[in-house]
Amino acid sequence: MSDPLHIISLGAGVQSSTMALMAAAGEITPMPDAAIFADTQDEPASVYRWLDWLEPRLPFPVHRVTKGKLSDASLKMRLSAKGRKYSQTNIPFFTRSATGDLGKIPHRSCTADFKLEPIFKACRKIAKVKRGEKSVRVVQWIGISLDEVQRMKPARPDKPYLQSRWPLIELEMRRHDCLRWMEQNGFPQPPRSACVYCPFHRNSEWRRLRDDEPEEFERAIQFERAIQFERAIQSRKASDENFSSTPFLHRSCVPLDQVDLSTDTERGQGLLAGFNAECEGMCGV
Repeated sequence: MSDPLHIISLGAGVQSSTMALMAAAGEITPMPDAAIFADTQDEPASVYRWLDWLEPRLPFPVHRVTKGKLSDASLKMRLSAKGRKYSQTNIPFFTRSATGDLGKIPHRSCTADFKLEPIFKACRKIAKVKRGEKSVRVVQWIGISLDEVQRMKPARPDKPYLQSRWPLIELEMRRHDCLRWMEQNGFPQPPRSACVYCPFHRNSEWRRLRDDEPEEFERAIQFERAIQFERAIQSRKASDENFSSTPFLHRSCVPLDQVDLSTDTERGQGLLAGFNAECEGMCGV
């Protein structure tokens, strides 16, 4: 049996980009065999520009894979065998009911469907994993840093061919260490990698999109309006709370183009934790 392949899960954010460039410089070994970027087709333009800059600087191939456009899949309603309307891919919207109660869609599958599964599929193809393979064929490098250790998750038991590795954790590097390494080596700072409409955006990221990439901010506004319109139609026929409540992208449950995006300091408040904003550890690394 040949040695397993080492493959980077490239989110194209700060951590995974630093990890890839460190590997290219021989500071993390062995040299990866490939990197995989799972494209939701809804990243901001800055991420695609960054990938175009990054790829020629890596001595291993970068495979861009996609399941399709996440926003289109989220807007497409399907019909269950029992006649219930549902969305195939759930995005973790914040919600407001007709009585004003605030909530959050509890079950989401956007990361699993449009990030993880395309990466798993590409890993199987690159490593030529056979059906029912039990031995480790791929060591998957995940760009989680020490300040995000809570996001570490072991390889899934239903994928015995896959073994997870966290090189930045091994090196005890935090996000600011990654930024420092990039600066010391003369590299620009990577953008934040996440869908333009991700409800996990903090106000600082919404402000950055609004100010630096206004076309992307407008895309998020239009997507929110489209998803609200679609849910309003379906709520007439569904008893599911996910449909009878109005979805919002911002935790305040105010339309995105009306949200007060001033800082907590500007408003004279401390930092509010709000809802749990943990992702599966793939989108923004």
